[in-house]
Amino acid sequence: MDRILDLFRNSRFLRFLTIFLAAGCSHTTDTWENMKTAGRYMQKGVDDLLGKDFESRMLSSDDEFYGPNDDDFIPLSDADLHQQLADYALVQPKIDPGQFGIPSLDHFYAVPEGLKTLFSSVHFETDQHAIRSTQEVSTLIQLATYLKEHPNLYVVIEGHCDERASASYNMALGMRRSNAVRSFLVKHGADLHRIYTTSKGKEQPVALGHSSEDWKVNRRSEFRMFQK
Repeated sequence: MDRILDLFRNSRFLRFLTIFLAAGCSHTTDTWENMKTAGRYMQKGVDDLLGKDFESRMLSSDDEFYGPNDDDFIPLSDADLHQQLADYALVQPKIDPGQFGIPSLDHFYAVPEGLKTLFSSVHFETDQHAIRSTQEVSTLIQLATYLKEHPNLYVVIEGHCDERASASYNMALGMRRSNAVRSFLVKHGADLHRIYTTSKGKEQPVALGHSSEDWKVNRRSEFRMFQK
C-alpha cells in the first residue's frame, strides 16, 4: 500500500513537472525532449507498481486472444513485421496484373503435373521467412534457370501461414515469405518483371488439423503460373 501511495504522490509531482517543462521551454525540440524525460519517469513509476517483470502488449484483433500454444512461437509486433517488409522491397514488375495481356493474379493457373516437382512448395519454420532446406534451395536454383529459359512464363508466388496469431499478422508474414522466394529467384537470374507476389495469410490451409505437423505443412509458399 505504501508503494501505491508513493506512486500517486510521484505522479502528481510528475504531472506538475510536465506542465512546468512545457511552459518553460521556448524551443519546440527542448519541449519535446523534456516531455519525453518526464514520461520516462512516469513509466518507471508504473513499472515499480506492477513489478519490474510485468509485460503487456495491446491486442490488434480478437484472434490474438487465441495465441499459439508452443513456447517457440514468439511473433514480432504487426508494426515491426510491416516495417521489415522493406528487406525485400525489390522493384515491382513493369506490367501490372490485368494489363497488356497479363491476367489478374486470381486467373493464374495451377502448375501442370509435369512441372510440379520443379515448382514445388517452399516451407518455413514457425514465424520465419528464411529458406532453410538445402533441397528446396537446390530446386529454386533450378527453377530460376527454367524461368530464364522460358521468357513468356509469368509466375505468382503465394505466401501462406498456419492458423496461429492474428489475420493481419499472418497476411504480413505471408508476404514476407513470398517476397523471400522472389528475391532468391531474382538473385539467381530470374527476371523480376515476370514474378509477382501475394499473401493468403492463414486463409487457405492445405492441412485442416490443429497439430504441429498440420501447421508445418501450412507454412509455405506456392506457385501459380501464366504462359503468355
